[in-house]
Amino acid sequence: MYKVLTASILLAILSLPATADVLLLDAISQEPPNTEQGLLRPKAGEKMPTVESRFGKPESVQGPVGEPPITRWNYPKFSVFFEYDTVLDTVIQRKP
Repeated sequence: MYKVLTASILLAILSLPATADVLLLDAISQEPPNTEQGLLRPKAGEKMPTVESRFGKPESVQGPVGEPPITRWNYPKFSVFFEYDTVLDTVIQRKP
């Protein structure tokens, strides 16, 4: 009986990550394209001075935090994450 119960619990736990993967893919597919017609934003690999010259000063800055140091620049429609002075990623801010 314990083997059946353990197998049922294990099966339920293993089935959870599949749902999270689908939700993440749905969110990514809903992002506007990184174009003039979509939402122009910094790309991975750009440097801080380039981002500031293209998009202006950020509304706020958080960090650097951790090792390697990660800094976050917040703009009205997106946030930019830097490792040292290089863009790692840009995240679109969704307003409720």
